[in-house]
Amino acid sequence: MKRFLPIVLTAFLGILFLLPHQTFAIEDPLSLPNNKMGVHILFTSEIDKAAGLVNSNGGDWGYVTIPIQAGDRDLEKWQNFMNEAKKLHVIPIIRLATAGDYFNTTVWRKPTFEDVLDFANFLNSLSWPVKNRYVVIFNEVNRSDEWGGNLNPEEYAQILDYSISAFKSLDKDFFIISSGLDNAAPNISGKYMDEYDYMVAMNEAVPGIFGQIDGLGSHSYPNPGFKQMPYILTSQSIDSFNFERNLAYRLSNKNLPVFITETGWSKEALPESQIADYFKYAFAYVWSDKDITVVAIFLLEGGEQGPFSKFSLTNTAGVGNQIFQALSDISKIKGKPTINPGVDLVKYVPSKNLPAKTFPVKSQYNNLPLQKTNVIESFFKWLFML
Repeated sequence: MKRFLPIVLTAFLGILFLLPHQTFAIEDPLSLPNNKMGVHILFTSEIDKAAGLVNSNGGDWGYVTIPIQAGDRDLEKWQNFMNEAKKLHVIPIIRLATAGDYFNTTVWRKPTFEDVLDFANFLNSLSWPVKNRYVVIFNEVNRSDEWGGNLNPEEYAQILDYSISAFKSLDKDFFIISSGLDNAAPNISGKYMDEYDYMVAMNEAVPGIFGQIDGLGSHSYPNPGFKQMPYILTSQSIDSFNFERNLAYRLSNKNLPVFITETGWSKEALPESQIADYFKYAFAYVWSDKDITVVAIFLLEGGEQGPFSKFSLTNTAGVGNQIFQALSDISKIKGKPTINPGVDLVKYVPSKNLPAKTFPVKSQYNNLPLQKTNVIESFFKWLFML
């Protein structure tokens, strides 16, 4: 027995060394040096140009926000995007989206619990560049056209609550951010709901919901009209994040980091030179707030025509315009997030045939006792029974 013990102990320690290190929680992005400059993109192919903007003039590890639609779960495409993000020192923020409603093309299909489950399994199959896996749970849900044509804060609160359970049951490093809300939406029954009334209704449906999320999403546009001066600080202006944060705190007693995942001035209302000056002022005097993790400008490439062209930071040839240059000139810092070690993501592309991961549906999940196994305790029980 004495001769056998050293062999067993050596084997056991070797097994412990080979086991992957389990991570237990997200990290506070504001506890580390953080480059808050970000930009919103629509396509994964834009990440190289986005990196050039967010990491310009002294910056490193800036952010990009990008939507992923329910029908776009291409593992190779999205893993390559994560690979490029790590190589270019860009922190991805993935916003969940469904698709246009088949029967009503003017609205986005209302998400289901099954959508959330599929997103959680898919995004958990990817290797992410940094420890925190930032996920925004849908978009401007206080508008009926973003929720299947049927405004319903109670349903969104339940979807958000389920998303927290779903994602974090797979990996504790998922960092769940609430939907950015339309800060100019009026109260029009069945169509729009004031964002602050919407937040209260969410909390009434799921008490404490703002205490469960990790970050507060915000669309701090200069409203009304995407044209207000940056020193106008109202509940509908670029300072709306402040009003949202204060309300979330009153509802939860939790001081949440703020993620401004969309903002920008309209080129249809103002000349580029004026917008450029407005951005410089906003970053210096408004978005310098200590609780803001990121300000992702909408939009890097808005196309030649269409609803997003008025926000585009590039011209029709894809070259940065005067606003792009002003944002590039803003002094930035070198962010230092915790980078995921181990696999060289630049060379690694996982198989598309990864097995699907599943977990219990919400009603079962919430009632299941946690079953934790202490591997060391079990080993020594077995050892002393020899």
